[in-house]
Amino acid sequence: MEIKTHLLQSRSIGSQRHLVSYHFGSTKIGPKTYIQASLHADEIPGMLVAHHLRAQLETLESSGKIRGEVILVPVANPIGLDQSMQGEPFGRFDLASGINFNRGYRNLVPALKTVLPDLLGTAPLINVKIIRQQARSLLEQWDPVTETESLRKILQTMAFDADIVLDLHCDNQAVMHLYTGTPLVDEVTPLARYLGAEAMLLATESGDDPFDETCGRLWWELSDHFAPQFPIPLACVPVTVELRGETDVAHELAEQDADALIAYLAYKGHIDIAVSNLPKAFFEPTPLEAVLPIAAPHAGMLVFAKRPGDVVTEGDSIGELIDPLTGKTTQLIAKISGKIFARTAYRYVQRGMAIAKIAGKVPFRTGKLLSM
Repeated sequence: MEIKTHLLQSRSIGSQRHLVSYHFGSTKIGPKTYIQASLHADEIPGMLVAHHLRAQLETLESSGKIRGEVILVPVANPIGLDQSMQGEPFGRFDLASGINFNRGYRNLVPALKTVLPDLLGTAPLINVKIIRQQARSLLEQWDPVTETESLRKILQTMAFDADIVLDLHCDNQAVMHLYTGTPLVDEVTPLARYLGAEAMLLATESGDDPFDETCGRLWWELSDHFAPQFPIPLACVPVTVELRGETDVAHELAEQDADALIAYLAYKGHIDIAVSNLPKAFFEPTPLEAVLPIAAPHAGMLVFAKRPGDVVTEGDSIGELIDPLTGKTTQLIAKISGKIFARTAYRYVQRGMAIAKIAGKVPFRTGKLLSM
């Protein structure tokens, strides 16, 4: 195992943060896996999964079972980890800019479309190598202005040329669920089954350039753009893994999830161990355009009647809002049929706050598809 320390651009005189990555296996031959935890720094389940993964990867490396390289970043956001507001962790948004730490990564596709036509050929694997070389060159030219931009550049530079990218997050209160690119549903389904996911949400462009999508869209957009003249495979499988809810921080769960990730890497040939049987599926792939976010119609006490994982039919009540002064009670009605996969942990909400998400089947939304 090699430990690397990456210095972030200093925000102010006399202070500088750093990022730590753990590198297992060899960069000389074989596939590359990139795994990071807690890009939203107040989402802790991924850190504990990374803790258990590191121990497993050390054992696998010592026995020569890792094919290629595995990079593990247990704390992907030291900036957010240092943020708090009146004693409460605040790791989702950069306090300096107000921007979500999982937005604003570099979309390399427009520039690559310009430089690649004179370089690509008819050999798919050679095309992958050429695209990665040009993408690296573009990332090297990125001159970050802020500390947070320098963090984005470091993370994207470590991950962009990986065959598998796993970004470990969690929701407020939720069942296990995944986000990935629509063209990758078959590649990611085994991972969802190993993890016991109850929803898998698909999009080709969800908006605002989140980390995982920036790694993946490069391949499906270039493939579409240059087909059929230049064959380009989907050379990266990026997945955002939502490890249930914020308080689901337990060794039993983390060990279970780490085992599932190792099983998937073995299934994909990145680790040389026996492949376990695929568990039963608990989900149907859902277009992100078919996900219904439910917002509070007014302020009040929130009393849920449904839990994450419950299946609802259009017209069902998932709970009620109660105005504690007037007694006004409003039923929160599901406007689509599907599965509730996440909900808020707050029990007093203000008007307009997102309170739950339902994975449906029929696409109906457009534009920016992710929450803030």
